[in-house]
Amino acid sequence: MARNFRELEGKMRPESLARAKTRSREMLAEMLLAELRKSTGLSQVELAASLGIKQPTLSRIESQGDMQISTLRRVIEALGGKLEIIAHLPTGDVRLSQFQEAS
Repeated sequence: MARNFRELEGKMRPESLARAKTRSREMLAEMLLAELRKSTGLSQVELAASLGIKQPTLSRIESQGDMQISTLRRVIEALGGKLEIIAHLPTGDVRLSQFQEAS
């Protein structure tokens, strides 16, 4: 018989629940572009249409290991997000403002 997730969560020990939530945040922080799209509930066809491109083009974009920052920004914004580029240096983190879209 199927169980409600909240019911199962309620039966977990606090330490186990904390570990599960931490792991969940870690997994969400490291997603492929296709996984990010899926997590928003959009299909390739829907996202491609909002970008004004065809689905096969979006498929190629999602599978690329390298792309232009402007392309990535367009995809992220079409998903309802905002792209920020942060360099992690030994002296601290730096947000690179030169890649922000001009307002």
